[in-house]
Amino acid sequence: MRTFVQGVEVSDYPEVPPETLRGKVLRVTEVGEEVLHRRNADVPEEMFGTDELRTLVDDMFTTMAVAEGVGLAANQVGVDLRLFVYDLPDTDDDARHVGHICNPVVEVDPSAGTNEHEEGCLSVPGPGADLFRPSRVVVTGTDIEGAPLRIEGTGYFARCLQHETDHTNGRLYIDLLAKRERKRVLADMLELRDRVIERRTRLARELDREPAEYPAQPPSAG
Repeated sequence: MRTFVQGVEVSDYPEVPPETLRGKVLRVTEVGEEVLHRRNADVPEEMFGTDELRTLVDDMFTTMAVAEGVGLAANQVGVDLRLFVYDLPDTDDDARHVGHICNPVVEVDPSAGTNEHEEGCLSVPGPGADLFRPSRVVVTGTDIEGAPLRIEGTGYFARCLQHETDHTNGRLYIDLLAKRERKRVLADMLELRDRVIERRTRLARELDREPAEYPAQPPSAG
């Protein structure tokens, strides 16, 4: 399997990203929390190249690993910034994609059509639902040093790029579902949430990290 870091193919890359080994585990915000339901602030120019931004990306990679996700947006750790990280194997193109992007903008290729696949979300712990997405997209933005990025994705990777960019704009995948299906997903979440959080706690300890603390009850999803 080929590996692409920040959209560039590399010949050698560790199984665990170095960011994951440096970071700490943060609590994943849950549907109903205000920061998830509005467009977040752009990462400002003065923040690029700072230890604050580098540490945030490290913590997001670690949190994503413990939560067993393939992507994670900053608002999913309670930070009001348009930024996401990703680390996913894509069987559609037999490649692993790893990276981050600030202030993402998605451009859809309409000629590539759409595909349907089950989609889930770390902020809706547990269930998933089938959802159509465009099959090819290009995302532009910058890295944490302020350098321009252009990432092309197809298939599963394209889905991830769209899902995470949606997060930065205050939209969850369940917002794209029919009302009845959204209601089903939220009901399933209430049944599965405790098991998901218990697993995150165990995986954090296996990574020799302090687990995040979650409230006994999730926020109201509305």
